[in-house]
Amino acid sequence: MPPATTRSGDELRLSRPVQVAEAIKSWVVEQGLQAGDRLPGESDLIARFGMAKGTIREAMRILEAQGLIKTRTGPGGGSFVHEVSRQRAKALLGNYFYFKDLSIGDIYQLRLTLEPELAASLAGRLSDDILQQLDDNIAAYSDPSGDIEEERAQHVASLRFHAILAEQAQNPILGFIIDFMVNLLTDLTVYRRLYSPPNVELWQQGRDHQRALVRALRDDDPDRARAIMREHMEIAWTLMRRQEVGMQNRFISE
Repeated sequence: MPPATTRSGDELRLSRPVQVAEAIKSWVVEQGLQAGDRLPGESDLIARFGMAKGTIREAMRILEAQGLIKTRTGPGGGSFVHEVSRQRAKALLGNYFYFKDLSIGDIYQLRLTLEPELAASLAGRLSDDILQQLDDNIAAYSDPSGDIEEERAQHVASLRFHAILAEQAQNPILGFIIDFMVNLLTDLTVYRRLYSPPNVELWQQGRDHQRALVRALRDDDPDRARAIMREHMEIAWTLMRRQEVGMQNRFISE
C-alpha cells in the first residue's frame, strides 16, 4: 500500500526517506506486527511503497537508528520489528535535554505533581518482594556517609528508590516519565556535584520519608502515601536547590 498522497505541510517538509520510514511504521501498526516479527523483503517494500531502492534502504536505516527495527544477516536473516528498550528511550530523550540547562526546579516541579499520585496508586498493591527491595535500597544509606564518594553513591541510591516505584506503575506513561526524571536528576546530581558538600539534613529527611512511605504502602494507605511523598518532594526540592545555589556560588568564586 503506497503512502497517502494527501499530506500536511509538516509532512511535505520531510525528506522522502523520512516520509517512507513513517509510512512503514504506520503499516506495521496497521498490520498488528509485534517485536520479533519479520518485515517484508526489500523488493516487497519497493513495490508496496512505490519508492526507489535507495529511498527504501535509507528509510530502513532511519528505523534501525531509531531502534524500531533490527537487521540480521546470514541464514534466517532479514529485518525484524524491534521494541525500543526503556533504557534506550530514556537515552534518546535525554539527548534532547542535553543542552537545555535544566535546573533542579524544572525537574522537581514535575516530580511534585506526579510522584505523590504514583505513591497513592501503589498503596497496598506492591508485592512483598518489591517492598523488600525498597527496604534493601534504603539500607544502602541508613547511616550518614563517611566521605564524598560515599555521599555521591548514597545520592544515586536514594534516587534509585524512586526508579523502583516507577517500574511498578500501572500507567506506563506515568512510570516512564517519573523514571526519566529520576535519570535526569541522577545525571544532574553527579556531573554538577550537587552531593558536595555533604548535607546531613538532606540525607536524613530523604531516608526518613522513604521509610515512612514504605510503611504507608504496606498499610494500604493511599492518602498517607500521597502526603508523605508530597512532603518528601517539597523538602528535597528546597534542600537540593540550596545545594545547586552553593555549587553555583563556588563556581563563581573560583
